[in-house]
Parts: sequence; C-alpha cells; structure tokens
Amino acid sequence: MFSYRHAFHAGNHADVLKHITLLATLRHLMKKEAGITFVDTHAGAGLYRLDGDYAEKAGEAAEGIVKLMAALRPVSGAAAPSTPALDDYLDLIAGFNPDGQLRVYPGSPFVIQSLMRTESRDRLKLFELHPTDSRTLTANIAQLDPGRQITVALQDGFEGLKPLMPPPPSTSGSRRALVLIDPSYEIKSDYAKVTACIQESLKRFPTGCYLVWYPIIPRAEAHDLPRRLKTLCNNAQRSWLHATLNIGHKVLGPNERQGLTASGMFVVNPPHTLKAELQDTLPLLRDVLGRGRGQAQTLETGGA
Repeated sequence: MFSYRHAFHAGNHADVLKHITLLATLRHLMKKEAGITFVDTHAGAGLYRLDGDYAEKAGEAAEGIVKLMAALRPVSGAAAPSTPALDDYLDLIAGFNPDGQLRVYPGSPFVIQSLMRTESRDRLKLFELHPTDSRTLTANIAQLDPGRQITVALQDGFEGLKPLMPPPPSTSGSRRALVLIDPSYEIKSDYAKVTACIQESLKRFPTGCYLVWYPIIPRAEAHDLPRRLKTLCNNAQRSWLHATLNIGHKVLGPNERQGLTASGMFVVNPPHTLKAELQDTLPLLRDVLGRGRGQAQTLETGGA
C-alpha cells in the first residue's frame, strides 16, 4: 500500500504533460479575481531533488524535464521551437533553480502554490497517505509560512475531497474549485475510485474543474478510464478534454527496463483556451521527448 514514491518519477514525461496542463488551466482560472479552492488528492512530497538518490536511480527526469530544458533552453546553440504554454512551464521550473542548475523539481502542490493569490484568499488542500511523503510535504509547506492558506492532511484524498465539495463561497459569493486527482494506480482499484470520485464530485459541485492524470499501460482498467469519464461528463452535460502523450519505446540496453511510455490527462470543465494551447504544445513535446517507435500524441474534446 505504501510502496509508491513519486521521487523516483519526478520530472519524467508524465509530469511534464501533467504540469503543463495544470499550469495552463490555472492561468486561465486566475484571470477572474474570485478566490479558488484548490485540492490535490495525492500530493506527494511537494518538492523533489533531481540529483538525489531516488531520481538518479530511476533516471526518468533525463527523458522528461532535463531533455526538454536542454532542447528549449540550451546553454549554447539554437533552441528548439516553443509555445507560450511550454515557456510558462519552463519559466516556472527555472524559478525553482535560480542558479541555472536543474536540481529541484516542483510537484503539483508547489506548481499550484506558486500562483496562489493572497488578496483573492485562494486556499490549497493537500492530501497524502504515504507517511514519509506526508511528513516531507508538511515540512516543505511549512517553509512557506502559509498560515491557513495551505493545509496538509495525512489522509486518503478520495475521502478527503468529499466534504470539500461544494467549496465555500469566495468573498464575492461565487464558488470556484480546481481538483487534481493523480493516484499512483499501483492498486487496480484506483481506476474505479477515480471514476466514482468524478461521478460524486459532479453531483456535489458540477461546475468545478477536475483534472485527472492516468498512465497508459496494457491494463484494461487504464484503457477504460477515459471512456468512463467521457460518459460521466456527457451524462452530466459537462465539457471535457482528453490529451495523451506517448514518447515511444527506446532500445533497451543490458539490465534496462522500458518503464512508462505514455500517459493521459482528462479535464472536466476545461478552460476554453486549453485546447488551442495543447494543440500547439503536444506535437512539440512528442518531437522533443520522442525516443523510438510508437511516439504519438492525441487531443480530443467533447461534452456540453
């Protein structure tokens, strides 16, 4: 139950897709002054050392953020083409590494926190069930001295989300929420829990923005998940966006494992600007991060 540690995977291609999508969504939502309740159901440790034992052992950041930064922000030579969404993401990562050395990678809690507005009274609720990661997350957040703006709970995020929806009204009286749901999916039941979570959340607060990350792996539950989420959105008459990125299969050396090659982001009630931003960005991600046969990207929208 407590085997998964995101530190092994921080900064990989799945994080790149997840955090570009998250950041672009945040930027749009924050164009309105009204406060937002943010919820991260599986928050992890919050910050990760790319030069630490976990990250270096897996080496996944090398084919994610490290490769992307080298291509688009090279120390010397011409930079690869970019997009505003990509530039925004790379600027954020660079902000956590002011000396120019890519050593720190911010997880979703710190991506969200970096944009939070005190004057709008934004709130961030973080849930993490792994005891070690929860302690690390609490310590990392404490360095920000956030007061009551950010809370961390050692709790199952699926359960922790329920009493938060609908969110409390902002100072203007409106209710706004963004929820990120990205469990490890090491337990097969996570797929069904995600579906049930979205179904219940749409009943409790149908206008919320819900982002779901999932791995694309040879498992029936993984392939069924986006289809089930589309059905839920269509039945609830809510719009949706589904983006995937596959970096392809690399040629394996001795003692190497293929690892995760593809993942997807499913967004319920996406900003109307998100499709165009990802339409420009996904092909560039595929071209820069692609490494062999099978590399591809997809983007589709639907619903109300």
